[in-house]
Amino acid sequence: MAKKETLKNKSVAVIGAGWAGCAAACELAQQGATVTLLESSRYLGGRARGVAVHGHELDNGQHILLGAYTQSLRLMRLVGVDTETALLNLPLQMVYPALEDGMSFIAPRLPAPLHLLLALVKSSGLSFSDKMALARFSSTARWMGWRLNEDCSVLELLERFDQTPRLCRLMWIPLCIAALNTPPERASAQVFLNVLRDSLGARRAASDMLIPRLDLSSIFPEKAAEFVRAHGGQVLPAHPVTGLQQNENGKWQIQLKQVEAHAEAQLPVYDAIILACDFANADRLLSTLPAKDQPAPIPALSDLSYEPITTCYLQYAPSVRLPRAMLALLDDVAQKKWGQYVFDRGQLQPDQAGLLAVVVSVSKAATDIDRHELAMDIAAQLAQSLGMPELAQPIWHQCISEKRATFSCTPGLNRPDNHTAYAGLYLAGDYTKGDYPATLEGAVRSGIAASQAILKDLKAAKI
Repeated sequence: MAKKETLKNKSVAVIGAGWAGCAAACELAQQGATVTLLESSRYLGGRARGVAVHGHELDNGQHILLGAYTQSLRLMRLVGVDTETALLNLPLQMVYPALEDGMSFIAPRLPAPLHLLLALVKSSGLSFSDKMALARFSSTARWMGWRLNEDCSVLELLERFDQTPRLCRLMWIPLCIAALNTPPERASAQVFLNVLRDSLGARRAASDMLIPRLDLSSIFPEKAAEFVRAHGGQVLPAHPVTGLQQNENGKWQIQLKQVEAHAEAQLPVYDAIILACDFANADRLLSTLPAKDQPAPIPALSDLSYEPITTCYLQYAPSVRLPRAMLALLDDVAQKKWGQYVFDRGQLQPDQAGLLAVVVSVSKAATDIDRHELAMDIAAQLAQSLGMPELAQPIWHQCISEKRATFSCTPGLNRPDNHTAYAGLYLAGDYTKGDYPATLEGAVRSGIAASQAILKDLKAAKI
């Protein structure tokens, strides 16, 4: 049954065509609004987009989605993406190379929580005390309802739950870094528990790991743009916004860099605007408006800080193939072992045989050193960890660093609501108030929440 068009004859501008902006634009378009989606870059997707690398369509950063990302998967299907073919579905696992002093933990495709129990029983590389500590953590977290009375760091949480040093090193800390992109000593334990609740603590499929076979732009943003256009909206890449203004009737206008030189240009009028850009640009645009009193001030967006992520692509001969599509790695910056996960792109796309992607999260040092030096360090790490000497000399390499990949997800962080002090002006982005850290699902949920806020407010105002 088609959804009722409750926003028909309403116009909404969404500034920023990342995953939050694209999600908001799709929801609004489905509700019948006339949507204008603006993006300062020539490319859609924001900090999770496709890029051309040596003739391959790859990503500016290798991502993993989870089966728990229900809203992301729903919107992908809404805009026509076949998620069964676009994503490689793997059971929950944490597997290290056989030569490393790691572990092998793979959940079978059985109903929850049996899948975790059998994975724990059959896991290798963990002692009996490690396994008991993991079981104790899971049962205690469930008993607590995955909630803390007061937030603390992930490191404090692990100490409180008496987790063994080896289990922390091989599982909890890598999971924390992968999920929150924040070091465990300053990462929010509550947000970490939220992610575990919706994956390990939910149905078995929620814990599945989904690795994009296609580039990230293809599996949502570009299809979202087609969806918006098909519903009468427009998508405007390479349209940087320089300011906002609200007229006496409460309607909104956008100042564009392209039309600043033409004072006589007639600016479009919108019923509402969503700022779906990153928090630094949202703060910049909010500063172009006159200050406005409000009972509960928006937390200062300028107080939020960033965490980096680097992805290193290494091309080898097509015959090079890893034992699995994804492996965890033991990192040690002191030994120049930067990589935390390695992905065999050839097991995702046949035309990428021999191409490996290595992820380095929360390491500013990795963004500061020479790109060639970093790639050679990672190649040497792979050669040693996998026992494959040929990996020390890639045919080519490319390191891509996003210095502002995510916000720093610290304990008790005061994240802003979707509403602002201005009627008709909303925020969307993974940094806004919500259960999730800076993930694709967090961004998508925020975009949906902003669009729902518009629907509710316009209905209440009856305009």
